Amino acid sequence: MLRKKTLEDIDLKGKRALVRVDYNVPLNGEGNITDDTRIRATLPTINYILDSGGSVILISHLGRPKGKSVPSMSLAPIVRRLSRLLRLEVLFLSDCVGDGVRQTLEGLQPGAVVLLENLRFHSGEIENDPDFSRQLASLADVYVDDAFATSHREHASVVGVPAILKPAVAGFLMQKEIDYFNMAFTEPVRPLVAILGGAKVSDKIKTIMSLMEKVDKIIIGGGMAFTFLKALGYRVGKSLVEEDMLELAADIMGEARLKGIPFYLPVDCIAANAIEKKAQTTVVPAQEIPEDKMGLDIGPATVTLFNEVLNLAKTIVWNGPMGVFELPPFSKGTFSIVETLANSQALTILGGGDTDVAVHATGNSDKIDYISTGGGAFLLFLEKGELPGINALDDA
Repeated sequence: MLRKKTLEDIDLKGKRALVRVDYNVPLNGEGNITDDTRIRATLPTINYILDSGGSVILISHLGRPKGKSVPSMSLAPIVRRLSRLLRLEVLFLSDCVGDGVRQTLEGLQPGAVVLLENLRFHSGEIENDPDFSRQLASLADVYVDDAFATSHREHASVVGVPAILKPAVAGFLMQKEIDYFNMAFTEPVRPLVAILGGAKVSDKIKTIMSLMEKVDKIIIGGGMAFTFLKALGYRVGKSLVEEDMLELAADIMGEARLKGIPFYLPVDCIAANAIEKKAQTTVVPAQEIPEDKMGLDIGPATVTLFNEVLNLAKTIVWNGPMGVFELPPFSKGTFSIVETLANSQALTILGGGDTDVAVHATGNSDKIDYISTGGGAFLLFLEKGELPGINALDDA
């Protein structure tokens, strides 16, 4: 079981806390925030530090400026929104390191909140440069990581700083990710069912192999299902198939049989000639997709099959949609799985990205036990059971 020190394990009174957050939020063409979910998710950590008599120095990245100062990727727009959410004035500094930054922060008083400029304006962040890590570490008294979505990156603010600045602890958002992972895989209530979707087998092959050591049943949907179906010798028409993955897909299914793990694939699908909003669709058996069509969603019989499996589960982990859910003709499969999980009595944990978008589109996000804030980090966590950013924190 993963156990890391948290905010509640340390004394914060009079201390400056360097808090790594993920404010990589979407901005429109005018620089306005279109979704502040990631900002709101960090409020409990910030408020706890302030209530404990500390001050907060927030560090984050935005976009991929490649070590250069790019005005459109400045964190400046976030200050206005954060100030409103916290109901206090947040100070913004136009850099994240340097003598001017350090001198300003040396006089920081308890109750103050400061946001530093985009970490990735410096190449030392992504390169995990030791000198850049030391400069960041010199700004504060304690390190807090509340950015699970970046914890799979071996960057300076993720692994370099906590190696220097002690104590290094998990914020409440990070702690929640670890707690739910422990509930799902360290002490799961069984049966434990994993649902994996999305486009490519290659993106999730290691995750699937790792999950076979942990789960009781595996459900495969989305475009990646057709590589498995073709590996079984089925006709899949123009459906997405990774030809170089066919042998490996067959090996995985064989391994699942040997381990006695039921491996569920679509039995029918929604097929069309093109991925279009007004495409003419038809329901076809998964093993007999016409040569001129491609499978773009799971069909009604598959929805019934998958739901029967899920209704018997006690713990469910899901990553990846069942089809091209962004377009109405191919959304029913994914949205049906969302509804099933929303009404399930099982512990339900979903992994970011498209899965998160699908859940919010149905208005069921409040009925899911936990939606991870990480996409790539969530997958790697499933695969390895650890992440560089989490490993860098102090053990409880």
